[in-house]
Amino acid sequence: MNEIMMLLENSPAVLITFTLLLGLMIGSFLNVVIHRLPIMMERSWKQEYQSYFHPEKSTQPAPFNLIKPDSECPQCQHKIRAWENIPLLSWIWLKGKCSQCKTPISVRYPLVELLTGIISGWLAWHFGFGWPLLAALFLSWLLVAMTFIDLDRMLLPDQLTLPLLWLGLLLSTQHVFVSPVDAIIGAAAGYLSLWSVYWGFKLLTGKEGMGYGDFKLLAALGAWMGWQYLPMIILLSSFVGAILGIIMLSLQGKEKGQAIPFGPYLALAGWITFLYGEHLSDLYWSWMLA
Repeated sequence: MNEIMMLLENSPAVLITFTLLLGLMIGSFLNVVIHRLPIMMERSWKQEYQSYFHPEKSTQPAPFNLIKPDSECPQCQHKIRAWENIPLLSWIWLKGKCSQCKTPISVRYPLVELLTGIISGWLAWHFGFGWPLLAALFLSWLLVAMTFIDLDRMLLPDQLTLPLLWLGLLLSTQHVFVSPVDAIIGAAAGYLSLWSVYWGFKLLTGKEGMGYGDFKLLAALGAWMGWQYLPMIILLSSFVGAILGIIMLSLQGKEKGQAIPFGPYLALAGWITFLYGEHLSDLYWSWMLA
């Protein structure tokens, strides 16, 4: 074990390759999280409702979590075998179709795996061997999961946002990325800034402009990066969200009042700021003062 750690520490190429492959495997698991976690939450809500309002009708449902039941084809219920679940490669070998009924398998599954692998390898190149890399991987993996869940369900689960928030605060006690003071203020300011926008918009229009999950995600990003980078995250996410939102509405032919998830833009802006916030800040001020 010590030899492996020394190899990863002393060889950047080995570290990047290992982390990329690890990211591909994590991406496969994230596909499960993206699909199952919202269903698990919905089933839990329904079970709690039944047990409270109709206890006589409450029954114990079959296990459904991130492990059980085994993955299967939604069309023919064919159980996915180990060789059919190799990240990226299995989708290519199967030509994007179920091995039994030939139902098409969404290209998003290998894309999530590939995206997670590339992000992981990039982080290994950026940070090198050490605890900051491990923390950055955890942050990025959760952001990937939250991005696609929000795109699918307009939902940012507490099961993902809150652990990210608490871990950011805990890391600050060791000054991994920011100081405890910056992290605490960042978490509070991140939450309260969007909370204030939400209530201001609701009082003026009577409509909800965003969800509470967005507040918690920005609070988590503030805990990881400190309050100083919150304006940059909000500015970047708003800019990217406005551009991509207009494109999506145009391509999909939706009305202007159609709700668009804000979480993916927060996640993207937060990830970019996490890696390159200082460079972006220097670039901005050099441009402003030029």
